[in-house]
Amino acid sequence: MSLAGGHRRGYAWALSAGLNAALAAVSAKFVPSQFPRYGLVILFNVIMWGCYVNSLKALSSLQATVTNFAANFLTSGLAGLFLFKEPLSSQWFVGAFFIILGVFVLSKSSSPGKLSSD
Repeated sequence: MSLAGGHRRGYAWALSAGLNAALAAVSAKFVPSQFPRYGLVILFNVIMWGCYVNSLKALSSLQATVTNFAANFLTSGLAGLFLFKEPLSSQWFVGAFFIILGVFVLSKSSSPGKLSSD
């Protein structure tokens, strides 16, 4: 596998981790029954950790963590807007833009210590 392909896969894992973290939060609010709610929160968190660990195999810890955070932040914010009718201020959108910009900058940085072991 090429180094670029490994990075792409690492970012996919990090994005999936952030999405699953957001799904855990959404299920905690959205599912009315207590037992299924806790089960889904635990399930999404276990999946999130698995995805995050896989992202660390291809990315630096900084790249994986920031990408995970950005995906979680954006997904949680948009879920709040669309599912729970929570307002998002213009400051939220400016912050989201800068987070995305930061992830883009980090994605272009090289991480010479990460070599593919596949």
